Amino acid sequence: MNAMQIRTTRLDLVPMTPEFLRASLRRDIASASEAIGLRLPSEWPDIDHVLSIRLDQLTLEPTLQPWLLRAIALKTGEMIGHIGFHTLPGAEYLKPWRPSGVEFGFTVFEPHRRKGYAREASLALMDWAHKEHGVKDFVLTISPDNLPSQRLAAGLGFSRIGEHIDEVDGIEHILARTVSGAA
Repeated sequence: MNAMQIRTTRLDLVPMTPEFLRASLRRDIASASEAIGLRLPSEWPDIDHVLSIRLDQLTLEPTLQPWLLRAIALKTGEMIGHIGFHTLPGAEYLKPWRPSGVEFGFTVFEPHRRKGYAREASLALMDWAHKEHGVKDFVLTISPDNLPSQRLAAGLGFSRIGEHIDEVDGIEHILARTVSGAA
């Protein structure tokens, strides 16, 4: 097991290394699979622009690795989605809403949806940040039309604190949650 992995009962959250990101962006799926130690779905990669941003971030600052993108994998070694923080806690763009908070996002691939994996991965990621780094404020930005993610966020205790226009995704609700104990 990779020391930076976050484990749950059903899932492993495996950091996406620069080697994995580069291979994914080249569409060299065999090398990407080998780099991360998982079987990748046929639709991978599904977020080239995000992979490029995260690769640039890791190239400039390798210590960001535990905070950025992770594969969501079943214990069988199959990648079923991805989750990760966008930056370190306290990013400048979050100051109007949660000055010491951190934003994250998630995707579970179609055949694995509605099985609780996004909830399990989100709770594990927040718990890791809270226990290991003292993070108490978490932010999600979700399209108002993405009802499944809006429902999941509400079920996780997030509430709407604003909205903004994302240059890629359009209008998004800004949702936040503050934790006091375990996430």
